[in-house]
Amino acid sequence: MVCLLGGVWGAAWAADEKGKATPPPKPSLTVTVTTPQTASLAQKISANGNLAAWQEAIVGAEANGLKITEVRVNVGDRVQRGDVLAVLQADSLRAELAQAEGALAEATASSQEAKSQADRARSLQQQGFFSNAQLSQALAAEASSVARVQSARAMVQLQNVRLAQTQVRAPDAGVISARQATVGSVVGAGTELFRLIRQGRIEWRAEVTAAEIGRIQVGAPVQIKAASGQLLQGKVRMVAPSVDAQTRNALVYVDLPAQTGSARAGMYAQGEIALGQSQALTVPQAAVVVRDGFSYVYTVGADQKVSQLKVQTGRQSAGRVEVVSGLKADARVVASGGAFLNHGDTVRVVDAPAAQAAPAAPATK
Repeated sequence: MVCLLGGVWGAAWAADEKGKATPPPKPSLTVTVTTPQTASLAQKISANGNLAAWQEAIVGAEANGLKITEVRVNVGDRVQRGDVLAVLQADSLRAELAQAEGALAEATASSQEAKSQADRARSLQQQGFFSNAQLSQALAAEASSVARVQSARAMVQLQNVRLAQTQVRAPDAGVISARQATVGSVVGAGTELFRLIRQGRIEWRAEVTAAEIGRIQVGAPVQIKAASGQLLQGKVRMVAPSVDAQTRNALVYVDLPAQTGSARAGMYAQGEIALGQSQALTVPQAAVVVRDGFSYVYTVGADQKVSQLKVQTGRQSAGRVEVVSGLKADARVVASGGAFLNHGDTVRVVDAPAAQAAPAAPATK
């Protein structure tokens, strides 16, 4: 004890008013000290935004003036491409299709007769029994009959298309997000019946400041926490090419996995976009004391007195805190127990590795 205190405080003895020597102040705490360390920390941008459908398809009626007879899906159902979502009344279209098929059969028969007449006219014209004018009439009648067959065939195809349109099918696999179709209602062409989240995919649309856009790279990993508490991992798909003129913020589109658990489109979410690694000056988290909204660390000088330094902190990782400014790299920092210290206190230093800094304890005599 004499050896430890003699070298440190021996020079601090002073004479009082009566000429008597007074001992130096006793240490208030026993502390361990550490020096700031340079570490590689992840750079991240925190952002807020909404979850939204990656792409939302609108499924409408193509046939006009038909009544809905059956609705086969509801909101939340998963469907595959080509699945029937609703059925429209098809009686009148079936009748029109039968009429078109009859007209095609009649046109085909007429065409065959016209072809036979044209063949006969060619033969007779070669024998000299038909004039050129009569042959031309026969050939024109044949060509006209062929055109009528093509027109009738096209009408049959049209009626088949209209009949197929009575079954409203999913344009892609996905999840039904909205339904307006009601059994018994008569719909017109283009009437919206369903909304479909394509492939069931949702994305996070994060708002970032204009200053942060250039730091974000496509493909950067993102960690998101939805309002439901669901944690999601995603990747940056695209950064918006423009900035909103009102908010001066830009959107970052983040792809999310197909299975998102309790996360739903329309939810608010918070997240962090990773930017890579960078070197930083760090101290143990226990070395930082927060008072009145400001961060402080305590350093120990050669006279074993502590000094309170106001610092600016940054990132945190593995129990260490980045010190952005206010601290020198060679400072002796109190590793823990700073909450019990005040500026100018005398402490006793116990040598210990910084990584194993022990909590502060009252000094012993």
